[in-house]
Order: sequence, then C-alpha cells, then structure tokens
Amino acid sequence: MDDVLFLVHRIPYPPNKGDKLRSFNLLKQLSRHYRIHLGAFIDDEQDWRYVDEVRALCRGETHFARLSPRAAKLRSLPSLLSSRPLSLAYYRDRGLRRWVRRLLREQPIRRVLVFSGAMAQYVDDKNAAALRRVMDFVDVDSDKWRQYAASRAWPMNWLYRREARTLLRYERRIAATFDASVFVSAREADLFKALAPETAARVWGIRNGVDSGYFDPVLPSPAPYPLHDRPIVFTGAMDYWANVEAVTWFAKQVLPAVRAQNEEARFYIVGARPTPEVIELKRLPGVVVVGGVEDIRPYIAHAVLAVAPLRIARGVQNKVLEAMAMAKPVVATPQALDGIVCEVGREVLLAESAADFAAQVAALIERGGDPALACAARARVVADYNWESNLRRFERLLEGAPLDDDMNDTRPVMPGLTSMGE
Repeated sequence: MDDVLFLVHRIPYPPNKGDKLRSFNLLKQLSRHYRIHLGAFIDDEQDWRYVDEVRALCRGETHFARLSPRAAKLRSLPSLLSSRPLSLAYYRDRGLRRWVRRLLREQPIRRVLVFSGAMAQYVDDKNAAALRRVMDFVDVDSDKWRQYAASRAWPMNWLYRREARTLLRYERRIAATFDASVFVSAREADLFKALAPETAARVWGIRNGVDSGYFDPVLPSPAPYPLHDRPIVFTGAMDYWANVEAVTWFAKQVLPAVRAQNEEARFYIVGARPTPEVIELKRLPGVVVVGGVEDIRPYIAHAVLAVAPLRIARGVQNKVLEAMAMAKPVVATPQALDGIVCEVGREVLLAESAADFAAQVAALIERGGDPALACAARARVVADYNWESNLRRFERLLEGAPLDDDMNDTRPVMPGLTSMGE
C-alpha cells in the first residue's frame, strides 16, 4: 500500500458543510488504496472529539493544528505590508510545517494531495518538487473575494480586492508548478483556465457527489413543521456570509410577496451558527430561524420546496444537490446553479429577480409541489453525482494518468439556458 500526504485546511469530519463533505469523501476514497498521512487544522473546538475517528481512516501519521480564527486574523495583518495574500498567513503554522518536512524525510511518500489553495504553502518549495502533487482548489477562491469586494463598502471592498488580486497570483503559481489542479465543476475549471491560461492543460473539473442512499425521500422521518404551515426551507452554515446575504434577501425581498398570496407560507432557515443578522430575521412575519439540527433530512423531506437564493457563490452548492436527491423542488438563482449539471425547467427552477422568485415559489406552494420535477431532480443526482465514481478520478491523477475528456466534467451546465448570457 503506497503512501499519500493529504493536507486539508479543516479536519475532514464531520461532513456537515460543503468543504468537509468533499474532503471527507476524498479521505474515504483514498483510504481504500493508500496509507494516508493527514495534516489538518481544527478551527472548532467541538471537532477535537472526532480526531480518533479520522485517524482510524488514515492508517498513517496525523497532525492536527489548533486554529483560532481571531488569532489567525491578527497573524494575517502583517501581510498587508507585503504582496502576499492574507489567506496564506491565516493558515500558517510552524508545527505543521515541521511535521510535513520531517514526514517527507522519514516516510516513503511520493504523492501529495492538497485540499484548498492556502495549504499548498507546505509543499510548494524545492524539497517537495520531486513529488507527484495534485491540488484540489475546489473553488476559485480569488474570484470569491472579487465578488465580495463588489458588494461591500470601503474599506472592506479595498481589502477584498487586494486579496482577490494577490491570491490569484498565488493560485496561478501553484497551478503552474503542481502536476494537476482540480476544481469542483467544469464551470469552475473553465473560469480558472481563463484567468490562468498557461495552466489550462493541467486543470480539471471533478464533481462532488451526494449519498443518495442517505438523502432518500422514501426513508421515514418525523415532520418538524406545524401541521398547517407551507414550509419553504433553506439549509446551510449560517455563519457563512454568502448564506447570510441570501436568506436576508429572500426574507425581505421575496417572502412578503409569497405570503401576500398564501399566509401559511413560512421560511425556515436551518443551519448551524446563525449570526445576529440571521437571528434578527425571525422578527419578520413568516420567518423561522431553526439553527443547527442533528439531521437535516426531515426539514427537506417535509418542506413544500427548497430555495437557494444565493447571489454570491463559487463552486457547487451542496444544498441544491441534497434537496434534489430528496426529490424536492428547488428554486434557485443562476449563481446557486452555477457548476451543477441539470436541466432548468425540468429538474430545477431558475429565478433571476425577486419578483420571479416570488412567483415561482408561490406557484409551487399553490400546487403543493411538483412531483414530476422532483422525480427528475433525484434521477439527475443518482446518475451524475456519485461520490465513488467521481472521486476515483483523483487516484488517476495521483498515479500520473491524465483524465480523458469524458472524465473531465465538460458537459454543458444547465443545457438550454440562455438567460445567463450563454
């Protein structure tokens, strides 16, 4: 069994948010064929209880570094006096660097998989140049900061523009020196190829997956909603700014028009660590802030529909795929569907404005859902979003076998859609 060094910016367990879903399933897939040496940060004290479970999957050495978000932000500030992105300093740790260097000296490691761009700093020097290095950027993070800058006032817009510029320069350097770079979708990979054309020959899109056996609508579950409610559900980490902005916009700009047609419509916001801004939304008529739950499936299963009103997004929205897997109608913005292979109008519904969003949500509530659309949505997920078949492609890259065109997720995203300027 060969050895692989796997560097992750956040412990890949529990799989309760987008990045952990991908990194955990990557760890599971790789552990079938490799001895994993895992280096990761832990930024939530509750996650220390999962260390032994993660170690059992690895079979190699592990190193977990404690990360305090506040201390990491302070550590990043001196980078403003240089041309380096703040993200690198945020994830800089001397102990982790020493562990990586010792490991590469003492263990027979010839392959490295890096998850999230900032973690590449631990294997971007000449000591690691002879290794087979695969970079899973997941998203084009530099473009995420560019989007943030466009929606914020000074001085944050200046700070975010700087991060977008400096981080893209670093992403290009890593993609130029690593053997392969991966993104979560063909759309995301194509964006990076446009930003860094010199790396295009070594850039790939590898999709996420969904456990369609776990997210199965036929599994029994208790109804978490009052009997006469017509629930509209949003799921996601509620300390993530893009999610906060999305639910705030929906609650204030869309929901009133929906409730004008049906007062039993309720907007349920389900997700851990709601910010004060999110909690304040419960003062609005028809808004319920649930917070974190142990099992998200009943909230999806018993809703009339799920919404993904994101207006700032990068990569693939797992919340959309999970609702589709649960055979639930989804109404989403173009940004929330970006990177998801689906047929708009048959498998998901697209809304580009508040008025359009309200009209489609109200129509679904009036009809009590859309069984045909829901069935087609689940069929799409089962067919195209299987974790094992998708993530097996990482093994090919680690072994030095470039992916064939039919493995590179190059099919059109949302075929037939013309309203996004395609």
